[in-house]
Amino acid sequence: MAKFAFFTFFLFSIVVFGSCSNSVHESNHPLSQTTSLPTKATSQKAYGSYLAGRVAHLRRDFNTASNYYIKAFKLDPQNKELAGKIYLLLVSKGRIDEAAQYAQAYIDAGNDDNFAYVVIAIKQMHDKDYNSSIKTLNKLKNPAYKEFISPLINAWNYVGLDQPDNALKQLKHLEKEPGFKSIYNFHAGMINDYFGRNKQAQEHYEVIVNEESLEMSMRSVQVISNFYIRTGQAEKARDLLSGYGNEKILADMLQNINNSIKASQNQKISPLITDPNMGSSEALFSIAATFRYDEVIDVAHMFISLAIYQNPNYDLAKLLLADILENREMYADANEIYESIPKSSDVYYAVQIKKANNYIKMNDYDSAELLLKSLALDYDNAQIYLDLGDVLRMKNQHGEAIKYYEQAIKHYKEDPNIWILYYALGVSYEQNNQWNKAEQNLKKALKLSNNHYLILNYLGYSWLKQGKNVDEAFTMIVSAYNQAPNDPNIIDSLGWALYNLGYYGMAVEYIEKAAEAAPSNAVISDHLGDAYWFNQRKNEAKFQWQHALTMKDESGEINKKQIKNKIENGISKEPNLEYNKDFIEQQIHLINKN
Repeated sequence: MAKFAFFTFFLFSIVVFGSCSNSVHESNHPLSQTTSLPTKATSQKAYGSYLAGRVAHLRRDFNTASNYYIKAFKLDPQNKELAGKIYLLLVSKGRIDEAAQYAQAYIDAGNDDNFAYVVIAIKQMHDKDYNSSIKTLNKLKNPAYKEFISPLINAWNYVGLDQPDNALKQLKHLEKEPGFKSIYNFHAGMINDYFGRNKQAQEHYEVIVNEESLEMSMRSVQVISNFYIRTGQAEKARDLLSGYGNEKILADMLQNINNSIKASQNQKISPLITDPNMGSSEALFSIAATFRYDEVIDVAHMFISLAIYQNPNYDLAKLLLADILENREMYADANEIYESIPKSSDVYYAVQIKKANNYIKMNDYDSAELLLKSLALDYDNAQIYLDLGDVLRMKNQHGEAIKYYEQAIKHYKEDPNIWILYYALGVSYEQNNQWNKAEQNLKKALKLSNNHYLILNYLGYSWLKQGKNVDEAFTMIVSAYNQAPNDPNIIDSLGWALYNLGYYGMAVEYIEKAAEAAPSNAVISDHLGDAYWFNQRKNEAKFQWQHALTMKDESGEINKKQIKNKIENGISKEPNLEYNKDFIEQQIHLINKN
């Protein structure tokens, strides 16, 4: 799609958003970690506000950064670059009324900025000043804005002016580009639907439904099924749902649509788009979704913020914004978005699960546990029990984790990924000193997973620790390593296994590689110290043992008393495992050399 790539180039090269990428334009990104200094003529107070804003900016606290930059700008109103940074930061936080003021100030300072015009136009549209919005958008010159963004938004401005033919005429710009076929038909369908032109609306909707080459979004499913229900075509709505992938995060939404089909027999169903601004929100969502990939992720961030401004109850848009924030590792900000989604929403359950996962990523296991246990009171759901088990295992509460994993297993019937549950359950039993049950579940997980490397590694390592099934354990670890040669834990397992089999030189080679990949892993440092000791590198061994003592160990495997004893007295006895040397040598030859 050459035209689409052309649009992307122009958006990326002149619209300066804050990116997580290391692009050549990074220094110009107002959401990145740079902002212009106040001029020399400004007061100390202005400079102090600027510095405070910069600190918040570096921490990605965009609200606080905006507030401090605004203070600096009021004291230094000639700093037009700062005005440009402010309006974009405000858009990123959904503060569009304020953003429009600073976008106007930026333009008044002589900057011909396309996105600033868009922000002003959306504010005018929000205030139902559709004519002014059209005039503002007609000032856009950049190809991406002029040929894609402006026509899509202006179509809904003309809807606001009660001019359906002019609205559809705007969309003709999109009809010419094959890559925008789905967007064109979706919006043409919605505009005809809005004006009660059901025949024309259905024609456009069914282009999306019937052409397999067109990807059907969840929003398309919602809007088109709603149209079918309202026009007495409930069976078509059912057929539409049956052909759509029922992923976990969409299950509640699809069920809600099913409920609407049933309810349509007894009550009137309202359309989803009842206002031109809601239509413009759909346009902004379409733009954001189009540019939802790494190189221009900030374009998506900005447009989805505008979409939510135009329709504050647009929960799918909130999901997209939260997903963008999660990709930026701004988990607390994503959770703020999730908290704005009410319990009555179709996506409430899905976002609560995502919110709990964000707590886990922030290492706030207590909040994750509290939220998941609260959800468990209302939803008897395997995903909740699985996540609860994971959280409790991370908190080293293995006995309680076992209880929730077993609950989850009861709810999974023929799921192909159920091996993950048996694996997690086996790990928890092992950590809870219930080896027989651990071994039983790990073996079952191994069989169900078709020998997944995580299970091979865990079971093989556990057997070696106990000095049992040594030949089979080593075979498992070699197989795990060959599947995942870059995983530091598996590299360490292979090195540690070689150490216990007396191959000290080879052991050092692999454990050093593991330590390089995971320098803060206490267990790996302890193992490396052991291998160094029998390679006559005793000072280095003591250094590694000391290093292991300084690091946090979440595995429960580190015995500080034993390590201190090794530092004082070294290791007096070599490992003494019973194994078939010829068989082990054969397995060593099977190790993939990277």
